[in-house]
Amino acid sequence: MDARPTTAVIGGGTMGAGIAHVLLAAGSPVVLVEADGSRLDAAAQAVAASLDGAAQRGKLPEGTTRDDLVARLTPTTAVEELPADTALVVEAVPERVEIKQTVLGAAARACPEAVLASNTSSLSIGAIAAELPGERVIGMHFFNPVPAQKLVELVVHPGTSEATTQACRDWVDALGKTSIVVNDAPGFATSRLGLTVGLEAIRMVEEGVASPDDIDTGMQLGYRWPMGPLRLTDVVGLDVRLAIAEHLTRELGPRFTPPQLLRDKVERGELGQKSGRGFYDWS
Repeated sequence: MDARPTTAVIGGGTMGAGIAHVLLAAGSPVVLVEADGSRLDAAAQAVAASLDGAAQRGKLPEGTTRDDLVARLTPTTAVEELPADTALVVEAVPERVEIKQTVLGAAARACPEAVLASNTSSLSIGAIAAELPGERVIGMHFFNPVPAQKLVELVVHPGTSEATTQACRDWVDALGKTSIVVNDAPGFATSRLGLTVGLEAIRMVEEGVASPDDIDTGMQLGYRWPMGPLRLTDVVGLDVRLAIAEHLTRELGPRFTPPQLLRDKVERGELGQKSGRGFYDWS
């Protein structure tokens, strides 16, 4: 496996751990950043567990072991201490513009040549870039579970340089994935279309049109979706879907208004796979 430049992932939740996994598997040393020691330990363990699973399925690069890749992972709680030669920084922190600006701003100062990528699924890349070196800022929207999903949606704002876009295309190729390039717009392409179908599926359950399982089976067998829209909502998280729907309602109007059933489930803590129950029982 060819060695690649150092990368950094800020935020070690489900998405951050998955992004760290695929960067490690592509041959890059990865600095993993979390807010405090306990979260950092959990994040590093999540990356190791993800690599364990890949090793058991025979999905690691030929000639490498789980231990080889874990040895390339450097956990830290200090964005300011990222290596100056870091080539790519991907943030996967909570979906708030000010948080993303803060962590990417610190990374920009520590790593003067790095591409600054946001894993946001719906926030404006231009808004995030407003307080940053804009030519280096791009959206790099991965999909869950990151090691298995083949698509990365690259989102460019008017200030993103061609060099930054090409660098991210090259990174996606190195990860064994496919990139699409989308202009900065509310919900980009994938979140906007996926949410539209997901919200309508929830309305159909709410109205008693069909069961979640029958709706999902219809989309899987009739339209060749690998996963139905309601099971996908459970995997993504009902709270995440609600937040995106509320954001797109503000930006694009009432056609994205969240169904009451979605609000009720989030209020009850039925968040999907991560809570054990959403439209399906995951317990």
